[in-house]
Amino acid sequence: MPVRVATSESDRDIPTVLLRDSLSMRRSLFALILAPIALAAQSPIPPLIPAPREFVGGATISLASGLQVVAASGEASDRFAANDLLGAARERGIRTAAGAGHRVELLRTGSAAATRLLKAHTVAFDSAMKDEGYVIVAAPTETHIVAASDAGIFYGVQTLKQLLRGRGATATLIGATIRDWPAMRWRGFQDDLSRGPVPTLEFQKHVVRRLAEFKQNFYSPYFEQTLAYQSHPLIGPPGGAMTREQVKELIAFARPYHVDIIPQQEAFGHLHHALKYEIYKDVAETPHGHVLAPDQPASLAIIEQWFAEIDSLFPSRFVHLGADETFELGKGQTKDRVLAEGIGPVYLKFLGDIERRLRAKGSRKTFLFWGDIAMESPALVKSLPKDMIAVAWNYWSTSNFERYLTPFAGSGMQTWVAPGVSNWSMTYPDNNTALKNIQGFVRDGQKLGATGMYNTSWGDDGEEIFNQTWYGILFGAAASWQSGESAIPAYQRAFGLQFHGDTLGLIDRAQEQLMLAHAALSKAGAGNGHDFLYWVDPWTSEGMEIAKKVRVAAPELRIHAESASVLIAQARARQPGLREPDALDAMDMGARRLDLIGMKFQFADEMVAMYAATLDSTRTKPVSWIELAEISGINGRLQTMREAYVLGRELYERSWRAENRPYWLHNVLGRYDAAIQLWWNRSLAVDAARREFTRTKKIPPPERIGIPAAMPR
Repeated sequence: MPVRVATSESDRDIPTVLLRDSLSMRRSLFALILAPIALAAQSPIPPLIPAPREFVGGATISLASGLQVVAASGEASDRFAANDLLGAARERGIRTAAGAGHRVELLRTGSAAATRLLKAHTVAFDSAMKDEGYVIVAAPTETHIVAASDAGIFYGVQTLKQLLRGRGATATLIGATIRDWPAMRWRGFQDDLSRGPVPTLEFQKHVVRRLAEFKQNFYSPYFEQTLAYQSHPLIGPPGGAMTREQVKELIAFARPYHVDIIPQQEAFGHLHHALKYEIYKDVAETPHGHVLAPDQPASLAIIEQWFAEIDSLFPSRFVHLGADETFELGKGQTKDRVLAEGIGPVYLKFLGDIERRLRAKGSRKTFLFWGDIAMESPALVKSLPKDMIAVAWNYWSTSNFERYLTPFAGSGMQTWVAPGVSNWSMTYPDNNTALKNIQGFVRDGQKLGATGMYNTSWGDDGEEIFNQTWYGILFGAAASWQSGESAIPAYQRAFGLQFHGDTLGLIDRAQEQLMLAHAALSKAGAGNGHDFLYWVDPWTSEGMEIAKKVRVAAPELRIHAESASVLIAQARARQPGLREPDALDAMDMGARRLDLIGMKFQFADEMVAMYAATLDSTRTKPVSWIELAEISGINGRLQTMREAYVLGRELYERSWRAENRPYWLHNVLGRYDAAIQLWWNRSLAVDAARREFTRTKKIPPPERIGIPAAMPR
């Protein structure tokens, strides 16, 4: 029997209408510059992430004789970029012997060679391109990359790498003339290091390298308790906090990739992992809670000590103070003050106090802060220093983002936007939400003058795997570099090729199947793939209520999830050299977790019906022990459930260890162990019922062995 896989929109057996952007790809993203010194025409742009502003295609260039790269300026940064290009060529089996093959030359504006090249091709290099822009002229005779800055040369090289096709002697380079520069000055990603997973230093380096390849220019580790402070050593968990030496090594590694490491240390709320200790009880708004008490002088003293260490470690011009979701403010030590003054004034006064205290101690950083509390008091925002940056966040909406930004518009304060990759507490990231959220928030942010994008992941329940989030991360890279509204379908056609090297489109189709799996749950009113659905016991009262919705979605959910796994396997079998194998493992693991949600609720229904059938007083055929074996026996459904969680545990642990330290892992594995034991115990109970039936020819009542008499509909 052939495997039934949802593979295209023409498959009549399976609804596979992809969740496409309702807007067609807007050619205005790559708008024609009409001035005579700009590119004179546009061509269809090949799948690139981000897509360049201006692209004119040329003849395909053979690399059969190899590739050589020359950094004409001799600058160390240009030599680094040249070696990066050579490394990418070697990974494709392209010969890179010096002095042979197609010549790529890296030029700086102002040099005679760059001036002649730009004039000969009537290509402008204007002021908007100075900081990070570049020009590529890839011609059959030789290719040139022209830029005014280290970053521009590096980003030109990253685009040229994406224009490579094929391997070895059959490799080619897509010929083109390109002008490109970013829409937003600051583009990056926040990595939550405080809710469970803490990445290894080597994996953080890998993340930095990959962010840089897609023109992201900062990586922001989020700390609540996972930066090892010398002044407060109790807070950082042993083995689960970045040390000073690790921070310094990461910063040094990131520098030539033009990636700034922007630290975020929560300085108001989200501090339970510090305040849970008794020695900090006096500075907690509520006992062992989450929020620092603003009226306690020691609160500012602690913040001063933390950020003094941050200043000494992180050379970034930016530091993020956090300060969001201070839900407990006014419920403890500051209750009377908040009743008298209001939550907004108390909150903004303390935020201003933090800034003034750190400035008084010599900090010259630009302070970022989460804008959610301040936006509710727009009249008071003007009391904050103008050189702070409000980071507006929203992780679920797809439009109407103005309300998150306009409270800061009249204050003279700079704003950044923070969408999210929708991975928190998810069996697999909900990219239906993530892509639309990133698209809309970055679009509106650009329209309203936001200068940065701070794309986010969160680890709310501690189960999140970073390698599952690249789909949202790279779309954030595209949206923040490109001007206006970024087209989701164009991105979806580029992801598999540029991130994994998949020339067959199978990984792109697998991602779409996972989006459809989420959509099936959402359509049935069963949420959108929350981890809770993976862990909930379907035979509890709560589980039986959830079953009413999940059983409707289960067949479609499972077809899409299983199709994703099949497509991933096909892609790997047909293309053994695919990049990012750990991310493919994590993707397959997520697909199998989604599939188990549907399987679990289907099997729960089937087992209840099977057991009820043995007790049916109207039946005429004698009960056979084989009927109970369908529930628990060789290949019984209870055994299948236990085995599914055992396999899930193995795959999950593999993905965790591929990127994270051992710290915190057993908090998740403990959930697997509990689920495995649950289904194991149930199989033992049914086995005992089978033996009892063999002896007495009587079936025990279902409640005695933990099976519901019926599943409510």
